Amino acid sequence: MHIHLIAIGGAVMHNLALALQLNGNIVTGSDDEIYNPARERLAKVGILPEKDGWFPEKITTDLDCIILGMHARADNPELLKAQALGLKIYSFPEYIYEHSKNKKRVVIAGSHGKTTTTSMIMHVLKNVGVDFDYLVGAQLAGFDNMVRLSDAPVMVIEGDEYLSSPIDRVPKIWHYKPHIAVITGIAWDHMNVFPTFNSYINAFSEFIKTIDSTGILFYAEGDNELKQIAQQSVCKRKSYTAFENVLENEVNYIFDTKKNLVPLSVFGKHNLANMRATYLVCRALNIKAKDFFISISSFTGAAKRLQTLHETKTNIAFLDFAHAPSKVRATVDAVKNRYPNRKLVACLELHTFSSLNKDFLPQYRNTLSQADIAVVFFNKHTLAMKKMPTLQPNEMKTFFGLENLHVFTNNIDLELFLNQLDFTNTNLLMMTSGNFMGLDLKGVSQLVG
Repeated sequence: MHIHLIAIGGAVMHNLALALQLNGNIVTGSDDEIYNPARERLAKVGILPEKDGWFPEKITTDLDCIILGMHARADNPELLKAQALGLKIYSFPEYIYEHSKNKKRVVIAGSHGKTTTTSMIMHVLKNVGVDFDYLVGAQLAGFDNMVRLSDAPVMVIEGDEYLSSPIDRVPKIWHYKPHIAVITGIAWDHMNVFPTFNSYINAFSEFIKTIDSTGILFYAEGDNELKQIAQQSVCKRKSYTAFENVLENEVNYIFDTKKNLVPLSVFGKHNLANMRATYLVCRALNIKAKDFFISISSFTGAAKRLQTLHETKTNIAFLDFAHAPSKVRATVDAVKNRYPNRKLVACLELHTFSSLNKDFLPQYRNTLSQADIAVVFFNKHTLAMKKMPTLQPNEMKTFFGLENLHVFTNNIDLELFLNQLDFTNTNLLMMTSGNFMGLDLKGVSQLVG
């Protein structure tokens, strides 16, 4: 087939393009901006567009279908041409379902922990030799791409609740119709799409209705809103809690079903909850408990999920994707609880629409409270690009509930501040879904020793 991707440069979209070409399809695409690593990866296989921009002349009846990315707008000239020609147009979740409709589908949804849980499942399945397709939101060790499309009987999908495309304005998770589903928890996010908490809850309530009637839903215990909507499911359902953590000689362990200690490379209560969900999914896929525990012991984490940038005997610099309040709190608490005798410098970049919205910012109150030195960074240019009102640094102290909060709007000032700190017996945690205005994170990580 000849498949054209509008907005090919996105993280998932360019990985989808690579997977489609690997399957023998003719793949073309367009985008008005493509950054690395997407640019280099597309160029390597010969499908990088010759020029940035939109070219409606590329859209002809010779195309079998269009896959439309969320980055494009509804008035995109290539999209308008495709609509005029009557071509088949998919959002990428629609296409993923079309590819997997005859497979057993496992979908991991929730406000936090989706990527890590999906990664854990993929790691175990690969270790035990199960053939499976996947879509995941981060680059993982041992996997060349973030998307695999084949004739495998199972597909594991990280299910995002954000909108599917500019013309398919429903949550991505509504398309997948899973046989096995996980919801890791619900904490309000994406305020630009879900202006109220109830509208956000509805995204998951409707997702539950799409689960196959013979399937099963696993959901995190202790989340009252999630419990209420889970009880509406017509399929089987089961709540779960985190594995019990055992710390001996600075090594984290969990117990297997026979009360043997299993060493882990990851830590934090949120990761132990993700691991329990993974265990339940794997058992539902007929993976033996013994094989699960052997495999999970070697899981080291997904990219930008408490990723170690630099480590000495008394210091670690971490990078984490945390940006939503629940993610920030869980990440800060995990590092502080794992290393209670070390100071913690926690730096958070506010980068998303929700995190820069004054009506949403009170959700961050006390999320950085466990840090010994708490830092918030935001870029005034990002506010301008998103056409949002300006924010004053002093406002952040009120939003976060911290009088001693350090606030920066320039990466040079942030770097100077970090450079003058004493990192003796201190961990550094950098949390962002952006890049701190291009801050040299590897360079900054060397400050810890």
